[in-house]
Amino acid sequence: MMAERIDVAVVGVSTLVGEALISILAERGFPVGTLYPLDTADQAGGRVEFKGSHLRVGDVASFDFSRVQLAFFCADADVSAAYVPRATAAGCVVIDDSGLFRMEADVPLVVAEVNPEALAGWQARRIIANPNACTVLMLTALKPIHDTAGLTRINVATYQAVSGAGRDGMEELGRQTAGLLNMQGIETHIFPRQIAFNLLPRIGALEPNGYTREEMKMVQETHKILGDEAIGVNPTTVRVPVFYGHAMALHIETRDMITATRVRELLKKAPGVAVAEDMPTPVTDASGDDAVFVGRIRQDISHENGMDMWLVGDNVRKGGALNCIQIAQVLVKDYM
Repeated sequence: MMAERIDVAVVGVSTLVGEALISILAERGFPVGTLYPLDTADQAGGRVEFKGSHLRVGDVASFDFSRVQLAFFCADADVSAAYVPRATAAGCVVIDDSGLFRMEADVPLVVAEVNPEALAGWQARRIIANPNACTVLMLTALKPIHDTAGLTRINVATYQAVSGAGRDGMEELGRQTAGLLNMQGIETHIFPRQIAFNLLPRIGALEPNGYTREEMKMVQETHKILGDEAIGVNPTTVRVPVFYGHAMALHIETRDMITATRVRELLKKAPGVAVAEDMPTPVTDASGDDAVFVGRIRQDISHENGMDMWLVGDNVRKGGALNCIQIAQVLVKDYM
């Protein structure tokens, strides 16, 4: 039964996801009683706007989590490691975006449109994990196809916006772009190579198998969320000079043959998905929108049970803040 009002803490309000989350809480009419915006000591003391009020940002280190029933953690893994256990010990339920708890067996890893039933296990740790943004976007689109024809292999190349690296990544792209357009030199701090007018075919550190950590997240999270480790997942992750909106070229193989016409029909009915008959792009379609846009749907001419498509979605909204809030909406409605 849904509680009338939920007192909520948002940890990491200075992050892009934290900012978006507070905005979407208001947009979606989430039943917030009292909102406590929190951040680390170096970011505390400022103010954030929520429903016409300007709330002072508190220091997470001194916050008493027994004052809230729900906490969204939008900061990095170090902050989650330090304060999530304290929050859950105080009786608070945590929805964590940091990635720290995603692969722990007793922590539900949830995409709202894909496996909301996993929330039934929320009481084991009182922690629910938000997946990697690319995983959220990809599986939102692929779930109805999997339910109908059975995914056997996913071959995906991602083209990820710099906002995936946080505000510092966006600022580096802006500085480099301005410098190059003014015939000046550039500096690289956040990305290993120039990102302006360039593509970087590696996101994160390399694992022993030659894949990056970002790529292996997509493999492991897909298996956990869909509950099927037999699905082959082969990702290549690329950083591109776009501020908001991740894109993916998807080549999937299914157990049963399915036509492009049937895929379009399924996706048009799928929650959270918008089918674009032309060519959806991160900037003109995805940025600032809640939907996952899918276009270029076509039979794979190289494989009898293959299907190709192009996908774009706002990584900060749907891939981060919005999915966290959708998780909370299901949790409050059905479990709290």
